Amino acid sequence: MRAAYYEAMGPARDVLRVGEIETPNPGAGEVRVRLRMSGVNPSDVKSRGLRKSAFARVIPQSDGAGEIDAVGGNIAKSRIGERVWIWNGQWQRPFGTAAEYIVVPAAQAVRLPDNVSFEEGACLGIPALTAYHAIELADANEKTTLLVSGGAGSVGQYAIQFAKARGATVITTISSEEKARIAREAGADHCIDYKHEDVGACVAEITGKRGVDAIIEMDLAANAKLIPVTLRPKGSVIVYGTAPEATIPAMFCLQNSIRLQFFLVYQLDAKERERAVTGITRALEQGKLVNRIGPIFPLDEIAAAHEAVERGTIGNVIVRMG
Repeated sequence: MRAAYYEAMGPARDVLRVGEIETPNPGAGEVRVRLRMSGVNPSDVKSRGLRKSAFARVIPQSDGAGEIDAVGGNIAKSRIGERVWIWNGQWQRPFGTAAEYIVVPAAQAVRLPDNVSFEEGACLGIPALTAYHAIELADANEKTTLLVSGGAGSVGQYAIQFAKARGATVITTISSEEKARIAREAGADHCIDYKHEDVGACVAEITGKRGVDAIIEMDLAANAKLIPVTLRPKGSVIVYGTAPEATIPAMFCLQNSIRLQFFLVYQLDAKERERAVTGITRALEQGKLVNRIGPIFPLDEIAAAHEAVERGTIGNVIVRMG
């Protein structure tokens, strides 16, 4: 099969290669998916930039979509031909979705509704699962107001949609008119341009000085300073991303009984994953989930796809197989 891979760490154009490697076969409890599309996420780019990999050769990327073309023992043959999307394709494994085929445990290949394209399916794994679980942890409902950090980002757009589906009021931060438009299309009630507006003052005005009930945070290290000026007492900060070190307003958090909840989407337990997958599938089947597709690159141009993610391209960057 054709696949993109790297055998050394470094910049995309220096280390990414495309070539023929052996096609994998499924073992017991596994399925093989003929991939049509692969999603590129910031974590894929960051992993390639680490000083050292645990594997001699890595096929990058965890998200993708395609059709099951073979099954291993204990898996019903009726799954052959099923359209699916992939989660955790390259998590703690050397071979991800930037290839024509991938073998994964059967549960990691989720049925893709017929009304959803492979391009859309390749958007779901990391961004949609992260967003769904974050909104669940925030206990969003019709009585809550949330602050979603970076509402034009892939996770942010899904988080806005899942929060609105539960009836919550959503405030989000953006950095341009274009990003404000995208966040509003996702359903945001209020957009604050953090480059030109005082986020704390805007949130105080919107909430009547009460503060938001929860913050969905993409970068705690960069945004921790906003916690005291945006969050109500006994509120929650749901953190799905941060730089390695973060300075938090500890005294404010202590005096106001603030909950800091960290989570890593790759490590959701079985029940958490099942709830998220079920919720995403339901929204897809009902046509209520907008998946914003960004630029699409052929496999031979995977370096350009990684560079697009590094630039902060709006929408999910996709690599097309074949």
